[in-house]
Amino acid sequence: MKKIIPFIVLIVLIASCKSYNTSPTINNGNDSALVENDTVSISSEETDYEIIIIEPGFNAWLASMARPRGFHSQRWLENRNAMLVQAWNQRNLQPYTYDPNLYEVRIDYDTRTDYGYEVNYKLYNYFLYFQLKYKQQLTSIIPRI
Repeated sequence: MKKIIPFIVLIVLIASCKSYNTSPTINNGNDSALVENDTVSISSEETDYEIIIIEPGFNAWLASMARPRGFHSQRWLENRNAMLVQAWNQRNLQPYTYDPNLYEVRIDYDTRTDYGYEVNYKLYNYFLYFQLKYKQQLTSIIPRI
């Protein structure tokens, strides 16, 4: 029985971008590339952090299924993200127990850092999308929309 493995699961980078990019943009003015690649890049001059998500179908899911911005507070999103990132990173460290193709990249998320609302919103919604799409449960909290 062959297992279908997604070729690109997730790349999430939360890194300081101020020294690399003086004018952050989402798609560098190329709207067709964003749709074709289904890549989301959110950065903020206020916080100097960025999240990049490469996942087929995520943009459409985010626009149609995710709760609207402002539904959850930033504090609530930060608390959930802290739990989800910890569970994700634990699975990333156990490639013989969990599919290494699903948990390819370790997520560097510091709970003492203010990443801003947009970064936390996208990260939380990616975790929801990931859990629903790949039938994974990262924590005891059942993922639902």
